Amino acid sequence: MRSELFGTLSDTDELLSSDVHRWTLERDGVRVRVLTYGGIVQSVETPDRTGARADVVLGFADLDGYLRHTGPYFGALVGRYANRIAQGRFTLDGHTYPLARNNGPNALHGGERGFDRHVWAAEQAGPYAVRLSRVSPDGEEGFPGRLEVSATYALEAGGALGITYEAVTDAPTVVNLTNHTYWNLGGTDGKAGSAAGHAVRIDGGRVTVADGDLVPTGELLDVTGTRFDFRAPRTAGPGYDHNYVLDKGVTARAVEVAGLHDPVSGRTLGVATTEPGLQLYTADHFDPALPFEPGAGIALETQHFPDSPNRPEFPSTVLRPGEVFRSRTVYTFGTDA
Repeated sequence: MRSELFGTLSDTDELLSSDVHRWTLERDGVRVRVLTYGGIVQSVETPDRTGARADVVLGFADLDGYLRHTGPYFGALVGRYANRIAQGRFTLDGHTYPLARNNGPNALHGGERGFDRHVWAAEQAGPYAVRLSRVSPDGEEGFPGRLEVSATYALEAGGALGITYEAVTDAPTVVNLTNHTYWNLGGTDGKAGSAAGHAVRIDGGRVTVADGDLVPTGELLDVTGTRFDFRAPRTAGPGYDHNYVLDKGVTARAVEVAGLHDPVSGRTLGVATTEPGLQLYTADHFDPALPFEPGAGIALETQHFPDSPNRPEFPSTVLRPGEVFRSRTVYTFGTDA
């Protein structure tokens, strides 16, 4: 494992450092690179069925690429609240907290400057692991409480990539963290064709029905007989940005809930998580200025449900003093031969 300077932010109010470092983890044929800027998974190199290794995530070769293209959240650690909060506000313990409305009328992925746009402190956490941490001050992007948060990226036996999130707060708040990597198992190496031919599997029998702004209405739709049913693997195609209600619910350990398969390269991806939800996003809205075409990657964002702070019937995202927020997601890589 090694760390190297990846770039320097020329205009920043970071208290820790304006230098951005890249950590490289390598084990059992898998190589992963993680940036201290935004906790970004810059690359994941895995072999295909012939043994040829290629990068299977969408990313950029330099820091400028990430600074110029923030909207798609390429590979980023997203928080303090992943996904949408309706009308950019929520009420907790009788107090209403206004948030930045950075997605139409709603708050998205932590606001104007979420966790994806900060430099995180980094330390080695084992022979194949790096721990990123930062303090989100009380009131950052409108969220209450001083939040001490960490994310540990570890290559586990067999080359699986595990991400373990932890957080504590000094005041009641809401927390929902995810990783926003776009996967293209055909290989990217700085560019990528369509991922529409990938077979998708999701162990979720319901989706949260959303309005025109992609905010849940509260209704849960049974996927049986609909285009949302991926309980048996099949190609997705365009048109998905939906939260799946995972059959397993919230679990203490990570349980496999989803997968991708590229029939051309033979590469496979498994996703295990402790979370109760998963957002399937087929990346249909990439800007023409990007080096990636719409549909070049598929995001499988493990999470609690969108707008949970305003939906008491959804699994709670409230974190209180004395509690520890923990979430874990594991990505396993393989081939069909």
